[in-house]
Amino acid sequence: MRYIQLRIVLCFLIIAFSPTISFAQLNKIDVNGIVSSSEGKPIVGASLVGEKDNILTITDANGKFLISVPVGSKLSVVAKGFTGKKFTVSSDQNDLNLILSKENKVQVAFQKVNERDLSSGISFVDVEEVLNKSYSTYSLDGMQSLVGGFNYNIWGQGGYLVLVDGFPRDPGTILPVEIDQISFLKGVNAIALYGSRAAQGVVYITSKRGKVQKQQISVRANAGIDVPKRYAKYLGSAEYMSYYNQALINDGLSTLYSDEDIFNHASGNEFRYPNVDYYSSKYLREFSRRYDANVEINGGNDVAKYYTVVNFSNNGDLLNFGEAANNQTTRFNARGNVDVAINDFITARIGVNAIYSNSRGINANYWQSAATLRPFRYTPLIPIDLIEASDEASQLLIRNSKNLVDGRFLLGGNQLEMTNPFAAAYAGGYSNFVSRQFQFNTGVDANLSSVTKGLSLHTDFGIDYDTQYSTSFNNTYAVYNPTWNTFAGFDQIGSLQKINDDTRNGVENLANSFYRQVLTFSTHLDYKRQVGKNNFGGMFIVNGFQRSTSGQYFKESNANLGLNMSYNFDSKYYAEFNQAIVHSARFAESKRMMPSPTLTLGWRLSEENFLKNSTTVDNLKLSFSAGILHTDLSANNYYLYQPIFSQTDGQWFSWRDGALNRSTDARQGENFGLTFAQRREVNATIDASFFKGMVTLNTTFYMNQMRGNIAPLANRAPNYFSNGFPASSFVSWSNVNNDDRSGIDFNINFNKKVGAVDLSLGITGNYYHSKIDQRDEVSEFDYQLRQGRPIDNIYGLKNLGFYVDEADIASSPVSAFGNVKPGDIKYQDVNGDGLVNAQDEVYLGKAGFNGAPLFGGLNFTAKWKNLTLFAMATAQFGAYALKNQSAYFNIDGIDKYSVNVRNSWTFENRETATFPRLTTFTSDNNYRNSDFWMYSTNRFDLSRIQITFDFPKRILQSTFVSDLSAYVNGANLLTISEERELMELNIGGAPQTRFFNLGLKASF
Repeated sequence: MRYIQLRIVLCFLIIAFSPTISFAQLNKIDVNGIVSSSEGKPIVGASLVGEKDNILTITDANGKFLISVPVGSKLSVVAKGFTGKKFTVSSDQNDLNLILSKENKVQVAFQKVNERDLSSGISFVDVEEVLNKSYSTYSLDGMQSLVGGFNYNIWGQGGYLVLVDGFPRDPGTILPVEIDQISFLKGVNAIALYGSRAAQGVVYITSKRGKVQKQQISVRANAGIDVPKRYAKYLGSAEYMSYYNQALINDGLSTLYSDEDIFNHASGNEFRYPNVDYYSSKYLREFSRRYDANVEINGGNDVAKYYTVVNFSNNGDLLNFGEAANNQTTRFNARGNVDVAINDFITARIGVNAIYSNSRGINANYWQSAATLRPFRYTPLIPIDLIEASDEASQLLIRNSKNLVDGRFLLGGNQLEMTNPFAAAYAGGYSNFVSRQFQFNTGVDANLSSVTKGLSLHTDFGIDYDTQYSTSFNNTYAVYNPTWNTFAGFDQIGSLQKINDDTRNGVENLANSFYRQVLTFSTHLDYKRQVGKNNFGGMFIVNGFQRSTSGQYFKESNANLGLNMSYNFDSKYYAEFNQAIVHSARFAESKRMMPSPTLTLGWRLSEENFLKNSTTVDNLKLSFSAGILHTDLSANNYYLYQPIFSQTDGQWFSWRDGALNRSTDARQGENFGLTFAQRREVNATIDASFFKGMVTLNTTFYMNQMRGNIAPLANRAPNYFSNGFPASSFVSWSNVNNDDRSGIDFNINFNKKVGAVDLSLGITGNYYHSKIDQRDEVSEFDYQLRQGRPIDNIYGLKNLGFYVDEADIASSPVSAFGNVKPGDIKYQDVNGDGLVNAQDEVYLGKAGFNGAPLFGGLNFTAKWKNLTLFAMATAQFGAYALKNQSAYFNIDGIDKYSVNVRNSWTFENRETATFPRLTTFTSDNNYRNSDFWMYSTNRFDLSRIQITFDFPKRILQSTFVSDLSAYVNGANLLTISEERELMELNIGGAPQTRFFNLGLKASF
C-alpha cells in the first residue's frame, strides 16, 4: 500500500511539472559559430562556459563549435592569451562569429596588467610584431607613428625617464630586435610610483625573455646604404669675390678683387686659383654602407627558460680620401637572460648585456670646415709636376717630404691655414672613440601564498658600467704655400714656402675619458586576490637608483617609497590609489621628503546592460585620474638653499702694514624654504573598440600644472643684491616658475579585410597648448612679459622691409643696433619712443622645442597572402623657427657666402631683394631675432616603407628552416614642406640621409 501511495505522488509531480519541462525543452536552441582572433585566424581550444563556470564545449581545429542551450542563457567564451567575451543567447542567435582580442600583458609601474585593465595615460607598442614588418636599428625609431602624445618627449614636457627592464638606461643600449614591448607611461598616475625622476614621463622598454618551447634559432642579416639628401650650397671662388666686392662697396670701401682675379678663379688653373668644393665627388662618396646581423636563441621548459642575442653592425662614412676613407663605426653586443624556477614558490632571473663600440675618424672636423672655410683660401693639393725642375730648394723639399700624396702631390696650406681638414685627413693621423658598457641585473620572486593567499615578494638589483675614451695618433705635418708664375703661357710653381714639419712620434694618446656607474635596487611586496568577481591588488615598494659620473663630485640619486592599492569589479568598475614618498638631498633637511598621491577611477560602459548586447560597441571604457607628483628635476645642483661665501676669487687688499688679504665674496643668498616642484594633473582616457574590432580608439585629455620650478630671483631682488665686479650676489633660488600644459592625444586604428587583403591604418596625434603662468620677470611693457605666453616662445622684432635710402633712415626711428645703411633691415618702433631696441621685441610665435602644437603620425599595413606592405609617416604643424640662427644665413664680415646672398640688397635690385645688404663689418642690426627670418616648420615626412615576403611553409617543409622572410625597406624617404630644402639641410655636420636596405630573416 505504501509503494502504491509513493507511485501516485511521483505521477502527480511529473504531471504537475511536465509543462515546465516541455516548455524548457522547447526553448532550447542549437547555437553554432566560430571563434576567431581580431586578425581573422581561428582560435583552437576556446571554451564555451556556462553561468556556473561549467565548460559546455571546446572549439575544434577550425575554431568552430556547436551547443544546445536555452534561450536567455548567459555564456562566456574563454581562450588562453585572449580577452574573454560574454554574451546572452537570443532566439534568433544560432550562428555566431565571436572575435576575441589578444590578452596583452602590458608593463606598467612594477607590474604587468591586462591591456583591458590599463588605467589612463598609458600606451604601449608590441615591438616584436612591428619589427616583423618594419625593421629598424634604434629602439624608439618610428614611435611617433605608433603612439599618440610621444614626439621624443611626452606631452611636450621635455626629457623623460627611460627604463630597460626596470633599470634606468639609455635607449641606445638596447636594439629593437632585443625588445618585446615598449610602454609609454604618460599620466601622473602611471609614473607616480617611480618618484621624482619620472615627473616628465617614463618610457619602459621590456626586453625579450625565454619561453617554454623547443629551442628556436633566428638569424637576421641586413645590408643598406645611406644616400645624402642634399648638401649646403656655397658660392664658388669667383662668385664669392664678386659679392665680397659688393660688400666693400656697400661699406663705402674700395674693392679687393680685380676682374682678372675673378676671371682666373672662374676658369683658370684649379691649383693656382683654388675653387674648393667641399661637397665634390672628389672628396665624398655617393653613399655610405651599413651592415648588421644578429642571431637569437630562445627556448626552455618549466624549470628554466633562456634567451640570447648577439648583434654586430658596421657603418661606413661619406668621406673618401686619405685616412678619412677608413672612417667607420663598429658595434658588437651580446645580451642574455635566464629565468629559473628554484622550487615551487621561488623563481630567480639573471640578465647581462655587454656592448663594445669603436668609431674611427680623422683628427679634424671636416663638415664644420666645409661650412666656414672660403673656397679660394688654399689649394688642398699641390702637384709636384708643376714645380720648376731647376728650383733645387723646392725639389729638396719634395724629396724630404714624408707625406707625398699618391706620389704626385704635396699638402697645400698657408700661414692662416697651417692646419686644414684635407691635410689632416692625409697626414694628421687618426683617432678612435671607444665605448664599453656592461649591464648586469638579477632578481628573485617569492610566492608567499602559504603565508597569505595572493601575497608575493619581488626584488631586483642592477649594476651598470659605462666607460668611454678616445685614443689617437696626432701627427704634425708640413703644408706648402706655392708662389706661381707664368712661363711660355703655362702656369708653374717658382718656389715653395714650407710651414711646419712632418713628424710622427708613434705615441698613442689617451683623452676624453669618461666613467659612469649606476646602481639600481627595488623591492615590492604584492597582494593580488580574486574573490568572486572582486579583484583586489596592492603593492608596497622601495625603489631607488644612484648614478656616479666622472668629473662630478655629487652622485645623482633617486629614492622613494611607494604604495599601490587597486580594485576592480569584474573588469567593469575600477579604482586605484598610488602614493609615493619622494626624497631628495638637494633641499634642506626639513624639505627633503614629500608625498605624491594619485587616484584613478574607471568604468567599462560596454558591460552595462544598455551597451552589453550592442552590435556596434565592442568595448568602451572611461578612466579618470588626478594627482600630485613632487619632483626635484629643476634643482640643477645641491645646496641651492644655502648661503655661499667664497674667497677663491676675492679681491686682494692691503692690511696691517702692507700684508695682503683676500676679500670674502657672497655668491648666493639663502632660502631654506626651497623645496620640490609639483606636477599637478588631471587626465581622462577613453578606450574603445567598435564594429567587432574594425575601429579601435585610445585617447587621453590632460591638464597639468608645473608649480614651483626652481630659478634665481634675479629680477625681483633689488639691483644692489648682485654686482658684476667684483662678482658677488645675495640673490637666492626660489620655487618661482609655474607652467601650464593641456592637450589631447589619440590613437585610432582601422582594421578591415577587403577580399584577400588585410588592411590596417593607424593614426596617432597630439594637440597641446602650453602657457607660462608665472616667471621672475619685470618689464615696463606688458607685451614683453613672458607670462601668459607659450612656454617655447619666440620673441623678436617686427620688420618693415629694408631701408630704402638715407632719407628713409633719417625719417625713421633711431636704431640702437649700430649705424645702419640702405639695405639693412628696418624694424618697427613698437613702444613709440623713437628708438628701436630690445624693448621693441614682441611675441612672434611658438618655437616647438618640445614638439609642435599639433604633431602625429600614420602607420599603414596591407597584407596579401605572403606579401606585406608597411608604411610610416609623421607630421607636425603650428611651430616656427628662425633662419638666422644658422651661419648659412647669418653672414657678415669674412664669413663664407652661401647661395642665399645671391639676392642680397643693392640699389639696382632694391625692389626685389630678399636678403639684407652684404657688409664686411659685423652686422649687429640685420641678424637679430625678427619675423624677417622666421619660417614655418610645418612638414610631412614619409619616414619608412617596407615590403616583406614570407616564403610559404610548403616550400620550407623539407628543409631545416621553419620560417624565412626577405624584405626591402627605405627610411627618411620624402619631406613635404614649404621649407623643404632647409628642413633637409644640416649645416656644419654630416648630411641627412635616405636609407635603403635589403634584409633576410630565417628561423630554425
